[in-house]
Amino acid sequence: MSLDNPCYVIEEDKLRANLQLISSIAKRAEVDIILALKAFANWKVFPIIREYVEHTTASSLYEARLSAEQFGGLTHTYSPAYEEDTFGEILRYSEHITFNSLSQLHRFLPMVQEFEQTSSGHKVSLGLRINPEYSEIGTDLYNPCAPGSRFGVTGKMMESASVSDSDIPFEGLHFHCLCENNSTSLAAVLKHVEQKFGNLLGKIKWLNMGGGHLMTREGYDLELLVSTIRGLHERYPNLRIIMEPGSAFLWQTGFLTARVVDIVCNSGIKTAILNVSFTCHMPDCLEMPYWPTVRGAETLEITDDNPFVRESNVYRLGGNSCLSGDYMGYWRFDKPLNIGDEIILEDMIHYTTVKTNMFNGVHHPSIALQHSDGNLEILKRFSYEDYKNRMD
Repeated sequence: MSLDNPCYVIEEDKLRANLQLISSIAKRAEVDIILALKAFANWKVFPIIREYVEHTTASSLYEARLSAEQFGGLTHTYSPAYEEDTFGEILRYSEHITFNSLSQLHRFLPMVQEFEQTSSGHKVSLGLRINPEYSEIGTDLYNPCAPGSRFGVTGKMMESASVSDSDIPFEGLHFHCLCENNSTSLAAVLKHVEQKFGNLLGKIKWLNMGGGHLMTREGYDLELLVSTIRGLHERYPNLRIIMEPGSAFLWQTGFLTARVVDIVCNSGIKTAILNVSFTCHMPDCLEMPYWPTVRGAETLEITDDNPFVRESNVYRLGGNSCLSGDYMGYWRFDKPLNIGDEIILEDMIHYTTVKTNMFNGVHHPSIALQHSDGNLEILKRFSYEDYKNRMD
């Protein structure tokens, strides 16, 4: 089968390698590592992930329902705010529910208790998101511990509400303070968690350390991760430890194919316009921001007035939307680009297909799975009807 262009391609061999590493760390550290659907929700690949991971974490009703229907079992759910008209359905799909504030916890606690007493209900373990007010995330857009953050309950909020007694209305605590960080950052965050919430850690049943643990990245200190979690177990043997990374599962497990459709030159700067869009198909590149690796090209950390820009083989890459800032650059290619040349953008699986949009009605890339035996399976092709039906 020929490969579509544009197309996201998930490589099964690389995915399995990540899953095997994650599974081995889970066993060594005695920690539950679960899949965050906010980073990857291509459910046709769930059967592969299910071989290694038993649970997921969801951030909305739709994610929770998708997990129940396509992954199987109940999910761990956290949302910045729940609504009464959908909370009952969220309960059906969840084994853990974490609240972002004490007011939300107290507001929905009666609904949880009522649900558990019904014939079709089940036990739901409740948690509270905490904010240790410390993070080593460098980009404010992704920093949940920035001053004035809307995420989690601080230590002072806990003290004001007198949440320190043995009769507390939740069984777990949840924090999320990392974003593609190393285990050194986790160790630092834990010191602040224990300093501000240590009085509760010995009384609860579980601690969810959220996501951002990029354990599948080359150079990640796995031994420090294992020893850090083991140390936590020794200090608090009552705790079930949970981690819910997103990027780590899909890190460097696939790519996005694109094609040069035009080349424009302005003030000596050449821009190769592609049949994909950064704002539509690779939004994290603009939000973080970061420049993706382009296969066969050298990334150049240069400015517009640098003379290297004028080299015949140096190009910016531009998207095919009408957003003025839908471009990135620069890259040096082995030879000058021509219209029709294929461009491969590496590591374009995590936080891509879940965040894409159809702004401008630009054609959406297909999604494919490259099986271990070399066979290519097209999981999804998008059409005009997909664009039209979003407004139906």
